[in-house]
Amino acid sequence: MRKVYTFRQDLKKRLKNPAFKKAWEETEVEYQIAKQIIAERLARNLSQRQLAKKVKTSQAAISRIESMNGNPSLAFLKRIAKAMDTQINFHFK
Repeated sequence: MRKVYTFRQDLKKRLKNPAFKKAWEETEVEYQIAKQIIAERLARNLSQRQLAKKVKTSQAAISRIESMNGNPSLAFLKRIAKAMDTQINFHFK
């Protein structure tokens, strides 16, 4: 019999490590941006390539943002939002 080990279980264990927890928390903003762009893009049935064409950028640029490997400017995020006919909202905690 094979034991199932879920992502949540692994994350709970890893978050006990202070260095991992700090790194995890420092990427929260990038994660939320990527997550919301992906959700909006999929809700509109757009591929990365199609979104890139609307934004007048490359598919690779969209991929970098969605994989949290890019550092998009606010102006670029506004272009993405406009291309998907949506708005950017953010807040400080």
